[in-house]
Amino acid sequence: MAEWPGFCPCTCIAVDAQAYGSKNDRNQSELQHDLPRLLDRAAKRAGLDRSEWQIQRTGDEQLAVRPQDGSEPRLVDDYVRHLAAELRHHNAQRVPEARMRLRAVIHQGLVELAENGFAGSAVVATARLLTARPLYDALAAHPDADLALLLSDDVYRSVVAGGHTTLTTEDFTQVTVRVKEYEASAWLRVPTLGTTAAGASQEPGTAGTGKPAAPVPGEPAADRPRPSAAGTAAGGITQEYRAHQVNVTNVAGSVDARGAVFGFGSAGG
Repeated sequence: MAEWPGFCPCTCIAVDAQAYGSKNDRNQSELQHDLPRLLDRAAKRAGLDRSEWQIQRTGDEQLAVRPQDGSEPRLVDDYVRHLAAELRHHNAQRVPEARMRLRAVIHQGLVELAENGFAGSAVVATARLLTARPLYDALAAHPDADLALLLSDDVYRSVVAGGHTTLTTEDFTQVTVRVKEYEASAWLRVPTLGTTAAGASQEPGTAGTGKPAAPVPGEPAADRPRPSAAGTAAGGITQEYRAHQVNVTNVAGSVDARGAVFGFGSAGG
C-alpha cells in the first residue's frame, strides 16, 4: 500500500451502492462481501493494482486514493469499463432485490494521509460529488444501468478533453453539482449503456451540454416500436390467419428436429 508524506497530488475514486438501506440484512451482508472483490477484479483487468491504493471502507461505500502516476487515463477509461462489465455479470446471476448498482466519482487534487483517514479539500469535493443529484437521477432514468459515473471538471478536462482516452467529449453530459457549500461543474456518463445519460434530470436551473442520447435498452414500453397490425405487410410480419396455407405432415418414428419450428392447431381452426 503506497504511503506519502504531507499533501500529494492524488486521484480520488469513490463508489457508493444505490438503495443499500432498503435491502434486508442478508442482502446488505452479501453486498459488502461482493463489492471489494468486484472492484478488485475490475482493477486487475484494467492493469491496475488496488493493493497499492489507500482505501477507506464504510459499509456500502469505498473511497480510494492513489498518488497520480500517469495512469489516470486507464483509470477513467479501462477501469470504469471493466467495472461496468463486472456489475453486469454480477447482477445477471441475482434476483432484483440483490442487484448491485453503483454511483461512482473520480476527482483529483492534493490529499494527505491523516490520523483518521484523509485530509484535503479534494476528498471533501469527492464526497460531495458522490451525493450529487444528477447521479441519483441518472440511475432512476435508466433502470437497466448498473453504474453512473461522474467526473470532476478537472479530471474531465485533463483526461477526456485532453484526448488521452478512447472516450470523447460527446460521451459525457455537463451538469452542475450543488451539495451543501459545494458548487461546481461535473461530467456525467452511464457507461453500461454507452450513452451520455442526457435524459437524466439535473440540479434545478442547470442544463446539460451533451448531445441527446439515442434510445437505449430499458426505455418505457410506450416508447418502443410495436408490431404492425394484423393484415399489414410492414416489415414482412402479419398476424392474419391463413388457413389455406396450413400444411399437415404425419411422421412415424424418431425425428431429428433440431432447429425446427412447430405449430399446433385444431381441425376447426
